[in-house]
Amino acid sequence: MSNKITGPILSAIAVLLPLLSSAGEKQPVAGEVRTKTSSSPYVQFDPHPTITGLFTPRPIERQTDDIYFSANEMQNESKSNTITALGDVYIIRNDATLKADKVVYYQDKDEVVASGNVSMVDANDNVLYADEMVLREKMSKGVLKKLKAIMRDESHIWAKKFKTLDNKDKVMYDVVYTPCDCCVDKDPKQEPLWKITATKMRHDVEGKNVYYNNAFLKLKNVPVFYTPFLSHPDPTVKRRSGFLMPTYGSSNYLDTYIQPGYFWAIDDHSDLTLKPYLTTKKGAIPIATYNGFFEKGEYSLFGSIMKDDDKDKKRGHLFAKGRYEINEKWLATLDAKYVSDTRYLRDLSLPQKTDAWLTSNLKFEYFDKRDYADIETYYFKMISYDLRTAKRRSKYNGSYVFPYMEYEKYNNLTDYGLYTKNTFNFASVAYDGEASKTQRGTMINELVLPYTSPFGEKIRLVGSVKSDFYYVDDYLRSSTNPRINNTYYTGTATRVFPQLAAEWKLPFIKANEDSRQIIEPIIVGVLAPNDSNKTFKIPNEDSENAYLDDTNVLDIDRYSGYDRNDTGSRVSYGFNWSSYGNILGRTQAFIAQSYYFQDDASFSRSLGEKDHLSDYVGRINAAPSDFFDLNYRYRLDRNDFELKYSELGMSIGPKMLRAYVSYIFLNDDGYSEASRKGNSKGRKELYTSLSAKLSRDWSLRIYNRQDLSEKQDYSLEHGGNLIYEDECFSLSANVLRYNSNDPEVENNYEFSFSFLLKTIGGLGSK
Repeated sequence: MSNKITGPILSAIAVLLPLLSSAGEKQPVAGEVRTKTSSSPYVQFDPHPTITGLFTPRPIERQTDDIYFSANEMQNESKSNTITALGDVYIIRNDATLKADKVVYYQDKDEVVASGNVSMVDANDNVLYADEMVLREKMSKGVLKKLKAIMRDESHIWAKKFKTLDNKDKVMYDVVYTPCDCCVDKDPKQEPLWKITATKMRHDVEGKNVYYNNAFLKLKNVPVFYTPFLSHPDPTVKRRSGFLMPTYGSSNYLDTYIQPGYFWAIDDHSDLTLKPYLTTKKGAIPIATYNGFFEKGEYSLFGSIMKDDDKDKKRGHLFAKGRYEINEKWLATLDAKYVSDTRYLRDLSLPQKTDAWLTSNLKFEYFDKRDYADIETYYFKMISYDLRTAKRRSKYNGSYVFPYMEYEKYNNLTDYGLYTKNTFNFASVAYDGEASKTQRGTMINELVLPYTSPFGEKIRLVGSVKSDFYYVDDYLRSSTNPRINNTYYTGTATRVFPQLAAEWKLPFIKANEDSRQIIEPIIVGVLAPNDSNKTFKIPNEDSENAYLDDTNVLDIDRYSGYDRNDTGSRVSYGFNWSSYGNILGRTQAFIAQSYYFQDDASFSRSLGEKDHLSDYVGRINAAPSDFFDLNYRYRLDRNDFELKYSELGMSIGPKMLRAYVSYIFLNDDGYSEASRKGNSKGRKELYTSLSAKLSRDWSLRIYNRQDLSEKQDYSLEHGGNLIYEDECFSLSANVLRYNSNDPEVENNYEFSFSFLLKTIGGLGSK
């Protein structure tokens, strides 16, 4: 072992490894000699594990002259002016490691030759093997013979020869690439599932392009695709004009189609993507997406247009999104959606095709510490057939809110946590083709005192006054009073609604070596006047579908909007229990109930004439093991414990065979205001699926979504998919049949097929 290295030897070592980068610093190996000229911190850099990353120098700001070197023997030949390192030669620099049986440095030619079991781990964790490495001019030039590389993503590369040119371009000859697991070195007859071969591959470093000559795609060594010339941008290119991978498929409306794509990078701040449909039934349908970026924001446009000869009309859509930072406190956003008709998105299988509503919104927001303000406008377009045909839903085909304004301000009053919250809200609501309009102004002033006692009690006291002013035009009233039921009201209405509330919590914790349990009783008391909603004058635009459930039973205000006040005095109480640990895993249960002092208060419509107790509401979340996961929400009748609401989601079994069940049941018992108006129906639906891991690579899944209501008990949708996936290839086949109440929708089967070559791309139905 040499224990002394002269200056020429250090110079030889210095040219070996100015390679790729990594964050950490390796520890010296035994017998090393270390030189150090700089201790400056590195700039972080995350390279990609690709073929073009081989022998890429680390960025200048991350390079270092730290060198770690060891060898069994050193020889200095003065006549030939060479330095030779023999036996287990290790050289480490810039987080890259070179190992060889022999390393010779020719000082006259400034050339390093490594031979004998040559291997190198670069800073990207790529592993390279070669029969011989010849490196010149501090690695700016180099030649590798019989290269074998295992990349960080476990893909494999073989090449008979690898060299870097004077202009730093990289060239490989007789190249083979595959991301598949293979053991060709041990068994030459074993072929990967697929591979790409080329007689030559060149990486244009300055132009950032990769060129191939005589490229073949082979499946089990059988050629299936050939091109004499192929080029694509290298992985450092984030965006560049070019063709995209096409998709293909078929549908009842379009018949067979192909969807090619082209991406146009207009400049550094804008781009255009064209993905038209070329169909056998409807001809060509242009579809385009435009994106623009500027210093303080961005925007995008996504649209299509077509001439439907069958319906003798033009159809299309346009979605626009934008964001603009006006200054440090003001932000403007836009989300606008236009569609020519309610069937268009589903016919072309475009985004949001299954949505019930299309919501357009323009918003200006203000942020200042804890204070917040916004000015908005909304437009709602209904596209759901079931909602459009529901009773009294015609007016909701199109509605808009202009303007909608809100301001929230917080003021800290004392060091004990006492603060005030002031909310101001204004909204104007109207409907397409109808005279009905509502304008509302609301002000809420709250005084809040949070407190935590020395015993761990969490107490919150809240006092608030809500004031409303309404102007209503052509409000169709629904009332139990026959004199005003189904009559129209135009005029003004005012309300003042005071409220006092107290919230108390006390968590109890029990912990041992195996688990931890938390029991938390909660009590909420509210003092408020009764029957101040004035429903015969004030419409309900934002709180119609309000139900008592586990998410709001302990809230002080259980309505999500402003049009309905949570009237009546009450006491709500509940228990929250949680367990974490090895015995029960993660398990949580909650149950709560309310007691009303008046029997006609909000959320008490389904109570009996002499009963002031609400139904029981609660939830159970349990995951005691990896093989079982349950989430259950419920509402039980307070007298006979009959289920009025039930929502279940449960999965059970290992990955080899796992079942999932989702069930929802909502009894239409006249509980909500929407139900009493006839705008809400009961719901009973079951979703089941079964997934099986047939082998390491094959998996199967089947599912069914069933409507269990009494009037229509049938499958809404059922189907399945068969998937093959390994480390380099995936294949999937999907089939489904769907049913719809919409007479314009054909109840039919859909079949799609797709395959993907990992790291390359693929084809398939969308």
